[in-house]
Amino acid sequence: MVLAIDIGNTNTLLGVYSADSLQEHWRISTDKDKTADEYGILLKNLLSSSGIEHTEIDEIIVSSVVPPIIPVLEKTFKRYFDKEPIIVGPGIKTGLNIQVDNPREVGADRIVNAVGALQKYEGPLIIVDFGTATTFCAISDDQSYLGGAIAPGINISIEALFNYAAKLPRIELKIPERAVGKNTVEGMQSGIIYGFIGQVEGLIKRFQQELDDKALVIATGGLVDLIAPRSPLIEKVEPFLTLDGLFYICKIN
Repeated sequence: MVLAIDIGNTNTLLGVYSADSLQEHWRISTDKDKTADEYGILLKNLLSSSGIEHTEIDEIIVSSVVPPIIPVLEKTFKRYFDKEPIIVGPGIKTGLNIQVDNPREVGADRIVNAVGALQKYEGPLIIVDFGTATTFCAISDDQSYLGGAIAPGINISIEALFNYAAKLPRIELKIPERAVGKNTVEGMQSGIIYGFIGQVEGLIKRFQQELDDKALVIATGGLVDLIAPRSPLIEKVEPFLTLDGLFYICKIN
């Protein structure tokens, strides 16, 4: 069995693969203050809750955009699993040709998403990941990673309005019935949700123009179910794209 872990700024996604398929998955809050022992107990409890013994884990692979957590997890895996994890970063085989100014700057999550997408679909591709930040990645028809865009995520935008506009409240993340809000809360919900959809679709259209081809648009991330059904430009939804990419990278390494 392979334990795949993607550490994001807000949430951490975990999955166990067996026989080339995802057997179980969990989403937990990312906490850079947890100790190696706390992570060890948490991981063993998650596995046990699904009837998986930690001794059944043969390989562990991790991608992270929160660097301080990596050394803590390395201690966890050595003590509780007796394993050296594969850490996605420079020097790891991905099969991806990264054509950007500085490949080391590209987030591990974006690389892993691209690898996962190319195992299922042929390029050109546009990948939209709805997380703490919303990232857009462009993949060419020859499987080259061309670059992308990074925008604030929905929750960041909501918090920014609450923190920097004195008279605006913190609102529930809810789809408004109409774009023209009848009160402050509805107006904020409309601006956040429909404004966000407009931003996503605008960037997708610009990417399509620059790729000079009809690229398949794939969406993933923790907030994908909120946005993807409301945009006709999003053609495929892959909620576990990152885990799938990690599993493939584990196999080729």
